[in-house]
Amino acid sequence: MKQGPQVMDYRRAGYDVTNLIDTTDPSAVSFEVTQIYERIYRRDFPSGVLRVFADIGRLYRGDFPGFHACETDYHDVQHILEVTLAMARLMDGCARSTVPGVLSERLFLVGTVAALFHDVGYLRRIGDTEKRHGAEYTTTHVGRSAAFMGWYLPDVGLPELTEAAQRIVHFTGYEIAVGNIDVEPQYRVLGNLLGSADILAQMSDRCYLEKCRDRLYPEFVLGGIARQVNDRGEEKVVFESPADLIFKTPGFFNGAHKRLEQDLQGVYRYVASHFSGENLYFTAARKNIDYARTLAESGDVSRLRRSLPELAKAA
Repeated sequence: MKQGPQVMDYRRAGYDVTNLIDTTDPSAVSFEVTQIYERIYRRDFPSGVLRVFADIGRLYRGDFPGFHACETDYHDVQHILEVTLAMARLMDGCARSTVPGVLSERLFLVGTVAALFHDVGYLRRIGDTEKRHGAEYTTTHVGRSAAFMGWYLPDVGLPELTEAAQRIVHFTGYEIAVGNIDVEPQYRVLGNLLGSADILAQMSDRCYLEKCRDRLYPEFVLGGIARQVNDRGEEKVVFESPADLIFKTPGFFNGAHKRLEQDLQGVYRYVASHFSGENLYFTAARKNIDYARTLAESGDVSRLRRSLPELAKAA
């Protein structure tokens, strides 16, 4: 059932932009995605894809054979589920706003599994001797996510979704420029939706700024993003500290907004049709960025006091 915003004095940490869905819980998100699918296509959600939601929980807990539990506190299971929920809502909005039938059932399922696995490349295999922490795969995680789907999806009986999901997952990263991703027109629309969902979901998070300070900055340090060394061995400091990351977040948003509008062709607006005219994601993201500007002007990040969801990684 389509959800509208809930009237409450505050939005709970760990909940989506409607304040109704616990996005640390795979079963809660899978139920909502199922409802959206069944409303659009008037048939039961495929059981094979429901299994994928269960496996995501196992993967990130460390209960999936051959893999370590999630080590990246920012790119955790809540982020995965937030993006998947945003993707389903964007696809619903797209289906409502475009020619009937343009978003086929298969495309919806491709978009769903690609969202669920878009960051699985951060997870390390048992016995990994190349890296000591998942964040060290920051610059290559999207390609690793595509490789994971290459063997996992056929193994669980979803081979028909594999190739398309492997291609559109690159719309969430920077390993391949968006314009250079080799996809057919219908998959380009789907990829644009996925890339938009990734941006909207994280930047609209109730605790986005706290997560940037406490979780994303350490990942950037381990992943070689905070300080970068060029071919001549010269070091460039990109983010001096967690506070510096917060202060530069409005600039990042400007770039993300440009990516949404130009590279991803403005499809983020489709989600407004899901919410009967309001883009709750973009509104929440703008509030976060406006507050980041306030913090940057004051030079004080101690005003960030929201408590992060404690059980996100164990969901």
